[in-house]
Amino acid sequence: MATIVRGAIPSEEFALGHTLSALPGVEIECERIIESGEHTVMPLVWIRHADRSDIDDALREDPSVDEVTCLSEFDDEYLYRMAWVDHVHLLLQMITNSHATILDAYGWGDEWQFRVLYPARDDFARTHDFAEEHGLRFEIESIREMDAEPAGRYGLTESQFEALVTAAREGYFEVPRRISLSELADKMGVSHQSLSERIRRGTDALVEDSLLIGSVPDDFRD
Repeated sequence: MATIVRGAIPSEEFALGHTLSALPGVEIECERIIESGEHTVMPLVWIRHADRSDIDDALREDPSVDEVTCLSEFDDEYLYRMAWVDHVHLLLQMITNSHATILDAYGWGDEWQFRVLYPARDDFARTHDFAEEHGLRFEIESIREMDAEPAGRYGLTESQFEALVTAAREGYFEVPRRISLSELADKMGVSHQSLSERIRRGTDALVEDSLLIGSVPDDFRD
């Protein structure tokens, strides 16, 4: 069964560690990651919250990157193409040996956050074993198996999925609301308190699964 894993890798054991350290407050987001050789990957990355000249200086001094090209710039964010040539063994293992798909990759501070889709849980086990064998830190934050039910694709229980979908269809989230929480609970045959809890927990699960992977804490930029 396909499995989604969320985890963190220290930037010093991965890529762009020097750039992240040299530019406090910078945020890096991978647009795309492509394997380009036995020890190299070529990502497209967005770099935000730093001046272009400072970014270029940091990248020139960063031993983990090569062949750096700025493709586009918009206000305070810049799209770069580059080659990662050092400390990317864990990522290469994910892509090649475990047949994983990198859904999201964000770097800030002293770590990278990843959301990775594995074809099966056994494939993730290979990544876990590889990290342990090579002394690499891949700190797992969550593991979720994707079943055939729609709810499982979004990290929701079936009751949470039903509550959110019904609430949306009945106009509970509209402004002004077309139905109250009590009316919605009666319609679904559950208690007011139970429905409120399902909507709250379901919303929290959706935000965490879909948004927080790329959310930089406010105190990080302060």
